[in-house]
Amino acid sequence: VCIFFFSRVLECQGLPIVNGQCDPYATVTLAGPSRQVLHIQELPSEAKKTKVKKKTNNPHFDEVFYFEVTRPSSYNKKSHFDIEDVDEVDKMEIRVDLWNASNLKFGDEFLGELRLPLKFLRQSSSYEAWYFLQPRDNGNKSLKPDDLGSLRLNVVYTEDHVFSSDYYSPLRDLLLKSADVEPVSASAAHILGEVCREKQEAAIPLVRLFLHYGRIVPFISAIANAEVKRTQKLFTSRDPNTIFRGNSLTSKCIDETMKLAGMHYLQVTLKPIIDEICQVHKPCEIDPVKLKDGENLENNRENLRQYVDRIFTVITKSGVSCPTVMCDIFFSLRESAAKRFQGDLDVRYTAVSSFIFLRFFAPAILSPNLFQLTPHHPDPQTSRTLTLISKTIQTLGSLSKSKSANFKESYMATFYDYFNEQKYADAVKNFLDLISSSGRRDHKSIEQPILLKEGFMIKRAQGRKRFGMKNFKKRWFRLTNHEFTYQKSKGDHPLCSIPIENILAVERLEEESFKMKNMFQVIQPERRVLYIQANNCVEAKDWIDILTKVSQCNKKRLTVYHPSAYLNGHWLCCKATADNTPGCTPCTGGLPANIQLDIDGDRETERIYSLFNLYMPKLEKMQEACGSKSVYDGPEEEEYSTFIIDDPKETYKTLKLIIEGVGTLEQEHAQYKRDKFKKTKYGSQEHPIGDKSFQTYIRQQSEISAHSI
Repeated sequence: VCIFFFSRVLECQGLPIVNGQCDPYATVTLAGPSRQVLHIQELPSEAKKTKVKKKTNNPHFDEVFYFEVTRPSSYNKKSHFDIEDVDEVDKMEIRVDLWNASNLKFGDEFLGELRLPLKFLRQSSSYEAWYFLQPRDNGNKSLKPDDLGSLRLNVVYTEDHVFSSDYYSPLRDLLLKSADVEPVSASAAHILGEVCREKQEAAIPLVRLFLHYGRIVPFISAIANAEVKRTQKLFTSRDPNTIFRGNSLTSKCIDETMKLAGMHYLQVTLKPIIDEICQVHKPCEIDPVKLKDGENLENNRENLRQYVDRIFTVITKSGVSCPTVMCDIFFSLRESAAKRFQGDLDVRYTAVSSFIFLRFFAPAILSPNLFQLTPHHPDPQTSRTLTLISKTIQTLGSLSKSKSANFKESYMATFYDYFNEQKYADAVKNFLDLISSSGRRDHKSIEQPILLKEGFMIKRAQGRKRFGMKNFKKRWFRLTNHEFTYQKSKGDHPLCSIPIENILAVERLEEESFKMKNMFQVIQPERRVLYIQANNCVEAKDWIDILTKVSQCNKKRLTVYHPSAYLNGHWLCCKATADNTPGCTPCTGGLPANIQLDIDGDRETERIYSLFNLYMPKLEKMQEACGSKSVYDGPEEEEYSTFIIDDPKETYKTLKLIIEGVGTLEQEHAQYKRDKFKKTKYGSQEHPIGDKSFQTYIRQQSEISAHSI
């Protein structure tokens, strides 16, 4: 008996890249019932592997291998495998192994394999399909459980099919108008936070969706205001310093926003000094009990003090680099806290510091690998140094009145005495003022304008009169989050006031204009320009940075400007004669106003749909709670007490719309799966053999069909 067949290895897709390269090839073998490798007869050559395909993880082989299996009565050659019965063929299999050709001394790397029983081939004369590569088969080798260690894993796998955008319009629109719903607890986004088991589960897709559509600031402002009102109502004597400290939807949404929008900010602020700490390994242990032999306690304290001082300085000087979306959120928190706790002047600072220091900078210092500041978790000594720095920075940023009491360890309280000076508190307050200021005026604000910077500089007259000298005069300049002014002396009435929304650009001025150094220009509407000379180059940069920071959200900001002045009837830079000629040089922008995020709005809406669908029983329970509250104004039933329902009627309306929207999408998904089941062939590129998710779906459909019959 002679059995003859051939195998054509066509192509692979998405092979793993090993050590930055992928040079794959395939080997083909025939295995018998006891896993021994069978001899094959190659026609016309004896090669058992494909050619190596260089520098690709999507190789196209298209090579054919011929096999012949015979009985001994016909052939006695060693290259043929003896079988006693043709039925034994069903127990054979073709094995195709994928390898990465490596120049390393350890040999080629195994990428994966597939095993194809010949009994499938006997059912059809030709068989072509895609397969998932599988891990290496261990054969008959058995390992005792004690031979290996154990590993505990918690793996969450989510697979969503994302439709085109129009499918999600009703649910997406309902979510995006959440900030405008009164009360906000009746909004779709807030309801999602109520029904999810963990607030973080709801915060991740909500923040990404609202960031994508530019609605994150009004949404967080709305839920923060509601939380402050609820806190004041429930705990009238509560310490205002503890607001926003719990794991509420507000705090989780702000955490997630800072993580997404603030990653670049952390990189430019902390990464250089974190890298130095990880590389230099200075001893910084200040616990006398943990000192190593040969270490000096005072030297260690000084090393640690220098690190803390440097990190504190880079943080408090980084306000101009804080992303705009974070500044707008901090401004909203500051306003909300100040309105509700008018008797406490410090609450406007603690409301912001509880996020920027406690939940942003301190965790990034403590675990830099989680914030992409280092590739790996630091070694024990470095980790201990970062822990001590993080504790100190967190306490410095808290602005609490009795800071030494914040430390359980006496050695930390002793070390903190180095920083018990007013200059540190002032630096924190100046930093918080800057990052929580906004150029957008809120006429309902009870806050006085926040002073950001002031000092003497020399300005050139703007020439508001048609005739007159444009001379240079020394003036006292003052910048708040509302306006930029100057007067003759500190405390005098302003001679000129420029609203922040009228600052269209702030750029350096070339020295050739007036033969003066350290000059910059503040460009206003109608091509009016204020030319200013700072005392030195450092002061000039500080003023440019902070003016750019407060004005970078202005809708009419310029994209081009003139780097030189307009003198004697023409621009010195481009020689244009008209004074209203558009700029000839692109604006520098000065600072990254916002980091662009790669977010798919439809993907996030699909994820929110999946969460609503998962927690449908809770949505229905919440509907019952709304009905109960509407008709029965007595003590709340225990099963409903977990829900925040401020307006039962509005909440019920929103719940009804959510359930309808989720039901519609659920029907679309069911129809998609039915169509996919009918049209998709198992073994196609879309669903290779070995795709367990598709196998599970086939089994489920079979069970459903059997049940319906």
